[in-house]
Amino acid sequence: TQSTWVSLVDNVVPQLWANVAYPSLKPLNAWILDLTARVAELRSWLNDGQPRAFWLPGFFFPQGFLTGVLQNHARKYNIPIDSLTFRFEVLDAVRPEQVTAPPTDGVYVWGLFIDGARWDAREKTLADALPRVLVDTLPIVHFIPVVEYTPPPTVYVCPLYRTSERRGVLSTTGHSTNFVLAVALPTSVSPDFWVMRGVALVSSLNE
Repeated sequence: TQSTWVSLVDNVVPQLWANVAYPSLKPLNAWILDLTARVAELRSWLNDGQPRAFWLPGFFFPQGFLTGVLQNHARKYNIPIDSLTFRFEVLDAVRPEQVTAPPTDGVYVWGLFIDGARWDAREKTLADALPRVLVDTLPIVHFIPVVEYTPPPTVYVCPLYRTSERRGVLSTTGHSTNFVLAVALPTSVSPDFWVMRGVALVSSLNE
């Protein structure tokens, strides 16, 4: 169509494609690279078996994957899935190649970014962003299913969004099209500090 041709010329994802795709704010050239990486990740999983760490941004519906993790844990230990939620541990490893084996319970997740702050690897806590650096890479996170877990008030319950747009609509599954879940992260200051800064996790950058 004419609109598709104009989008291709302008390096914008055509609306016909965006309507049936995952949320993304990337320009067309970056979107194509991202799509190719997603296909390669799934092909690797099919051909080589389950990865040691999962690229969460690569899933079309990450909420469904995380629900599946909870379901597997519930079946493994014969406990009600409704009683399960995630506890989180940030590892030292940043890339999946640095992980030697999958965890006994839960999953390792990589590919998340911190918008508005950074991760202090030495202190293992959130820290102020460096000058002129808006987004930082979060190391691999261990998503651990726990029965009736409530994060302590000393951690920052950080929202995870699929894009930096930070808004979405309810899909037919009852889940947001953008918000995934809240990730509890250690902080050496009051969690309110990060709330006022509007710090969030995103799984996809704009470029």
